[in-house]
Parts: sequence; C-alpha cells; structure tokens
Amino acid sequence: MADNDPAPRTPEQIRKSRNKVLALSLAAFVILVFFISIAKMS
Repeated sequence: MADNDPAPRTPEQIRKSRNKVLALSLAAFVILVFFISIAKMS
C-alpha cells in the first residue's frame, strides 16, 4: 500500500471518504441550525 496511485481504491478508502463528507455536512447543518436559533432569539 505504499504506492500513491489513486486509481485502485479499496472499499475501505471509499467508505472513509464518504464518512468524512457525511460528518462534515452533518457538522455544517448543526452549526447552521445553531446560528439560526441564536438569530431568532435576539
């Protein structure tokens, strides 16, 4: 696994990148809801 060829991607790598994207979008959604609730209070 030392070669840096991006073509052969294992399912584990695909799963990791998908989990990363899912976590980032979930965090962005939570932050968005938080700021909307703060704006509605004031």
